[in-house]
Amino acid sequence: MPLTVESLMAKMPSAFLPEKAPGLDAVLQFKFSGAEASEWFVTIKDGKCAVEKGTHPSPKMTLSADSSDYVKIFTGEMDGMQAFMQGKIKLAGDLNLAMKLMTMFKIR
Repeated sequence: MPLTVESLMAKMPSAFLPEKAPGLDAVLQFKFSGAEASEWFVTIKDGKCAVEKGTHPSPKMTLSADSSDYVKIFTGEMDGMQAFMQGKIKLAGDLNLAMKLMTMFKIR
């Protein structure tokens, strides 16, 4: 079964590594375009990660990307930093948080 944005977002709480985000209290907004256009937000607080579909009124960071590119980044087919440099991923807000994002989750 191919990975989808929905399945990736559903896996985020179980892939979260709380020891990599000590004391973090943040909301991350994800805006996907393309085949799986949707919006999600991830709340990280008290060593826990929760994912909800929709838009948060005040996220600390927003990541916008084509849904297929996001899946490729998570499967290792595309380098996240290269995707950012090529404009395939757009970030707004706390960019330090964006850099930590890849270390806070156990990918694959």
